[in-house]
Amino acid sequence: MSGFRVGVVEQPIHLPHAPTALPDAAYLIAAASGADSFWVPDHLNSIFPRSVATPKYLGAARLAPHIDAYLEPWTLLGHLAARHRMRRLRLGTAVTDAGRRNPAVTAQAAATLHLLTRGRAILGIGTGEREGNEPYGVDWSRPVARLEEAVATIRALWDSRGDLVTRESPYFPLRNALFDLPPYKGTWPEIWIASHGPRMLRITGRYADAWLPQLIFRPTEYATGLDMIRGAASDAGRDPMSIVPARAVFVFTGRSSDEVDEALNSAFTKAAALDLPGEVWARHGMQHPMGLNSSGAQDLLPQLLDEQMVLSYTRDVPVSLLKEALLAGTPEEVIDQAAEWRDHGLRYLVVGNVSTLQPSLRRGLAATLPFAKIIRGLRRL
Repeated sequence: MSGFRVGVVEQPIHLPHAPTALPDAAYLIAAASGADSFWVPDHLNSIFPRSVATPKYLGAARLAPHIDAYLEPWTLLGHLAARHRMRRLRLGTAVTDAGRRNPAVTAQAAATLHLLTRGRAILGIGTGEREGNEPYGVDWSRPVARLEEAVATIRALWDSRGDLVTRESPYFPLRNALFDLPPYKGTWPEIWIASHGPRMLRITGRYADAWLPQLIFRPTEYATGLDMIRGAASDAGRDPMSIVPARAVFVFTGRSSDEVDEALNSAFTKAAALDLPGEVWARHGMQHPMGLNSSGAQDLLPQLLDEQMVLSYTRDVPVSLLKEALLAGTPEEVIDQAAEWRDHGLRYLVVGNVSTLQPSLRRGLAATLPFAKIIRGLRRL
């Protein structure tokens, strides 16, 4: 891969009068702005607390009154592939759960999309979150070990060439398993792993085509993680430079820095800080309500937090805490922030526009134009 590339991720929230209007519109903006790929997350519901996702705090709730009404990602990606034929972006999940879906089902879904799109599918995969597993009876113990076994299982099925596969695994054993879908022109979907800790970084080096972290917030930490991945790839006999250094991040933009800061200081946006790890809170003189060692979104059950609980937990969250986790500001400021990550090894940025997560619906919708400008600017990094 040469140059700097950009993808766009959108939350696949159902709208009452046009179910796929939100991802359809985001796809068109991504295509018109020159993005390389389009992504949707794999959630059963939102990572944000529904108790404050109301018109009182969130202007966008007037259009999307049910923040937990998430569309199924693989079905939606198939819809997007069929509907948008003029500008064909690569399509991926950012990211699918390793444990909630049996890896054989994930292997089939990704391979199917790859065939239908003539080689444009990307399998983004990670450990997932507690809220998408535990409430549905899915075992949430040892998520990293499950991720490693899931990826190894997917690779084993794809590489089987239709032969029966038997493979020992504590989580996903295969007993004379059969996988006979073919690759598209000899290629399988790329596997992009959302990894953060040392063990997951080593897994990425052994198995992944790209690294897609979502919970690394400082460029220096990114560079350190990338070195670990490349070392693990080399130890596994792989070309360490073949792994694409990517990152997924939310963007909050507007017409001016003051407008952005005002929006970030609103109740719903500050509530989103609950999804950040405790160590990020600590760097800003705050203690995460779930404790210093809280992993944030990975272990949070947002549906259990009532309105007053959320407001009391996040009332004193400083804008600086949110800015550490976002690319935030005017288009010029966002592009400058991204350039620092590029200087630490980043070559592919997947951005999601969360500028609508504020009280003003008008300002949130108006941020679409500066967001498109950001996509075009990032391509020139």
